[in-house]
Amino acid sequence: MLVTGIVIFVIIGATILFINGASFGSLPSLADLKIIQRLPYFRDGQFQNLTPTPSLTEGVGFFSMLREFFFDKSKQNVPRIPLPSRKTDLLQLDRNKNILVWFGHSSYFMQIDGRRILVDPVFSGNASPLRFTTKSFAGSDIYTVSDMPDIDYLFITHDHWDHLDYPTILQLKTKVKRTITGLGVGAHLIFWGFEKEDITEMEWGGQIKTEEGFTVNAVTARHFSGRGLQRNRSQWTSFILTTRNKKIFIGGDSGYDKHFAEIGNRWGPFDMVILEDGQYNKNWKYIHMMPEETVQAAIDLGAKKLLPVHWAKFSLSLHAWDEPIIRIKKEADLKNVHLLHPMIGECVDLDANQIFTSWWEGIQ
Repeated sequence: MLVTGIVIFVIIGATILFINGASFGSLPSLADLKIIQRLPYFRDGQFQNLTPTPSLTEGVGFFSMLREFFFDKSKQNVPRIPLPSRKTDLLQLDRNKNILVWFGHSSYFMQIDGRRILVDPVFSGNASPLRFTTKSFAGSDIYTVSDMPDIDYLFITHDHWDHLDYPTILQLKTKVKRTITGLGVGAHLIFWGFEKEDITEMEWGGQIKTEEGFTVNAVTARHFSGRGLQRNRSQWTSFILTTRNKKIFIGGDSGYDKHFAEIGNRWGPFDMVILEDGQYNKNWKYIHMMPEETVQAAIDLGAKKLLPVHWAKFSLSLHAWDEPIIRIKKEADLKNVHLLHPMIGECVDLDANQIFTSWWEGIQ
């Protein structure tokens, strides 16, 4: 009994030390919490979605979901061979060109009207506090922080591990001029050594003018947040970036809901919308969109072009690795939505209508 007790004590102690490690970040300060608590969508100590949003679909049990998640191996959710790519040299880009380069999953670089923008960068090779789990697909990690130029605006949509990557953020610190994120997320960055005055935390409905000709609106998404045991202590957010020549919807993770049509009616149309397409499942249909819903969200927003992200780097669900792009392309073709589907690293000219290959075909 003594040995058993010691073992349990050691396991509990190790767990406590682990979840209090630096990579888990920090909760908002008391001063920030006083501001957050005044919001109508912060209740019972947590941020709330505007529409009731259960984590699991009605009738789905937690343990049955876990059993399916860990033991359903019926689909090829990790490609057997390295993914193809084209590496664009970001350090030698013409500042006058409006371009986008996707790094896989929800990480991408944009250069718009001379400003360099980076969204949810994850370059560490995994999306988990346990470095040996949730590894990136072979061939998807062709970029590192050293490939990044100085960044004018770093956008972080929320604090999940596949969007806010501790090793990447540490390495980027000296390259980023200004970070824009949702309320509560700044606490992580400050804890990791970022200067508070270089961070702008926005509430849903907020607007800032970063400089002449650049405006950012923070708008709602339907999701959740949290890096450890405590959930929803920081805000999940989508952003509208309006420049002199472009209007871009930077979508974070979100289940489908009426907010897309509301945003489209108020701020649309958009030159391009960037929406999640992947890691969905019938068991958690309210917090991640199905591919067909992503196309409908683009229509709701008034999108001239749709870039689907949140796929082709990590396996966080049960679907085949290429199912998201196959399904969304079929639906986009059916609904006449202009779909962008570049390879990882391929340069997307935001002022042109490019033709992209179906590069995923033939990869098992």
